[in-house]
Amino acid sequence: MSLARNALLRASKSQWLASQMTQRAFARRAVKRFMPGEKLSDALDAAQTLSPARIGTIITRLGETLTGERNTDEVRDHYLSALGEIVRRKLPTQVSVKPTQLGLDLSVDECVRQIAPIAAAAAAEGQLLWIDMEDSSYVDRTLELYEKLKAANDKVGLCLQSYLFRTPKDLQRLLAIKPAIRMVKGAYAEPASVAFPAKSDTDAQYLSLGVTLLEAAKQGGAFPVFGTHDMSLIQQLVAKAAELGVAPGKFEIHMLYGIRSAEQRALAAQGHAVRCLISYGNNWFPWYMRRLAERPANVWFVVRSAFM
Repeated sequence: MSLARNALLRASKSQWLASQMTQRAFARRAVKRFMPGEKLSDALDAAQTLSPARIGTIITRLGETLTGERNTDEVRDHYLSALGEIVRRKLPTQVSVKPTQLGLDLSVDECVRQIAPIAAAAAAEGQLLWIDMEDSSYVDRTLELYEKLKAANDKVGLCLQSYLFRTPKDLQRLLAIKPAIRMVKGAYAEPASVAFPAKSDTDAQYLSLGVTLLEAAKQGGAFPVFGTHDMSLIQQLVAKAAELGVAPGKFEIHMLYGIRSAEQRALAAQGHAVRCLISYGNNWFPWYMRRLAERPANVWFVVRSAFM
């Protein structure tokens, strides 16, 4: 892991930095590159602009682990309201939730109780509900959560992270229930005992896991989603899908708002199913630091924003 990436990931955990940066106008200007605004309406407005380009969207409210300012009922009701607004606007938009916002630290059963109504509301509109994966300490609980939700509702997807050593075994476990899997590389500060320090190893495992998902998809045993901005990996996996006969629409490509926008449009124009993940909310500092850590050169964008 580079020194810059490590520093940014450490900074993402600082409450003091978060309180300072979220009050700075230049930081708020800089974050708009990756986030259209803090309100749900900002995210849905952005989703509306992408729809004509045949780019679907996913929205998620930022924040991890419950604090005194929110409770699980409030988060559940917020997402139910968001789904209602998506239906009202007739948007091709899905929702992704963080389990620790919905009670995972309390218990898996409490989290199931809170997420199940959101999943049911999404399924009623024919949409998947996505479950985010947080840091490695939550993997076992999140797998259990997903299995319980999936047993009652097939329209639920889960994020897995290719930089964790354990992920191939986790994927094999989940293939038994024909999962929808969004594969990402991983963006948390993880020790070398659980995650690859080298990008090349993470990339190699990503490709291997992607091929496994496509092979399962060929038999109707998985719905693969490739959440990456790495165009080399995307091109290799798109080629593998064609080789296996996995048609566009039987897998998706997901990217973040504000990153590789031209490539998102080009892939959609080629007939691929593309979704853009749009984040919103005022608790954006940890998430933004992890986005910068993915490409530390973007720090210069923040510096320039301070003088605009």
